[in-house]
Amino acid sequence: MYVGIIGSGYVGLVTGACFAEYGVMVSCVDIDENKIEKLNRYEIPFYEPGLKSLVERNVKAGRLRFSTNIKDTVRNSLVLFIAVGTPPNDDGSANLNYVKEAAVEIAHNLDGYKVIVTKSTVPVGTGKMLREIILNESNGNGKFDIVSNPEFLREGAAIKDFMHPDRVVIGAESDQALSIMKDLYRPLYLIETPFVITNIETAELIKYAANSFLATKISFINEMANLCECLNADVHDVARGMGLDGRIGKKFLHPGPGFGGSCFPKDTRAILSIAEQYGMKMNVISATIEANELQRRFMLKKILQRMEDVNGKSIAILGLSFKPDTDDVRDAPSLYLIGELLTKGAKIRAYDPEAMENVKRLYPDIYYGHNAYDVLDGADATIVITEWNQFRNLDVYNVKRLMHGITFFDLRNVYDPVKMRNVGFDYYSVGRL
Repeated sequence: MYVGIIGSGYVGLVTGACFAEYGVMVSCVDIDENKIEKLNRYEIPFYEPGLKSLVERNVKAGRLRFSTNIKDTVRNSLVLFIAVGTPPNDDGSANLNYVKEAAVEIAHNLDGYKVIVTKSTVPVGTGKMLREIILNESNGNGKFDIVSNPEFLREGAAIKDFMHPDRVVIGAESDQALSIMKDLYRPLYLIETPFVITNIETAELIKYAANSFLATKISFINEMANLCECLNADVHDVARGMGLDGRIGKKFLHPGPGFGGSCFPKDTRAILSIAEQYGMKMNVISATIEANELQRRFMLKKILQRMEDVNGKSIAILGLSFKPDTDDVRDAPSLYLIGELLTKGAKIRAYDPEAMENVKRLYPDIYYGHNAYDVLDGADATIVITEWNQFRNLDVYNVKRLMHGITFFDLRNVYDPVKMRNVGFDYYSVGRL
């Protein structure tokens, strides 16, 4: 089977490389010539563990190719995945301009039956919109079916999530299209992956519902953590006691400075926009967004209260990406904290294994270290914002020796409070005393 991927960003590139690993012939197409040139040199435009070797292996095997020629990609492929960006508009709704442009290009190059699949996260009704665009632009001559097949890829674990997913969601209204999609995903049937077969609108909504619920769990446990600090309770024990309940589950019950990234902030706002179109209010999701914004402010307040005056103080920031194993800093809590601390006169020294180049575009004048110990040297305070593995077991005695001050904010609860205080730190975490 030949598959075309329109859009070679995060979702498109991971999807294309993983399908190629299954033995499918894949062509990834993008209008960005510079990106395609780099991909043909095995230069991946973002950090994702294992992706570079996966791409290189499948390109050399002849199963994966990169191109700017959408005409050939459409005509040579039976299945076409639309995996372009859907950035938020100012009102929080999803911007579908790239999706519409892809639909027009497909329509102009239809030369036989195609299964056209939305892989991008799109609002409910996009499938119907695509059908209308392609019918109009092809003058009603095109033979095609529309399918919704949302992605559930976690940054930092995308390959594993594709190869061993919790489920595969397929929204289709044609037996022929459904049969082709099942054939494409046949390797996952062999490992008994659950499949959710439904209509297009339901499949489109599942992605938003899943991300909104996960975001809600994060905001919930963050509020519980803040309450724990008032009640002499330990949020980790609270989370464990909750998570052992099979109706709740233990995942995403980890307190911190709030969620970020490309999905949760965007998708929670987008589902509110969808609901507003139908005169509905999503009160739980609205509260989730508000709680997340308040969590960042709460972390800042904690830092400012403990340090009293940050003007002229040197603050070491460990971790810039919104989560470990990615260089993504979109909506990252680190950006908010750095910006606020800079406005109050703090001197920032930052280190992240992968995300520093992305942050340099926003804050070019702060100091970026060679490693964790480099930025800790002479710091009045340290803030752990992202729980990269290399930050989990720092030599705390060496940290204490290097720092000028003793204030240590552990916003991911990486360290043992008793040990840190015994070493001599003025230690603060989230939801623990």
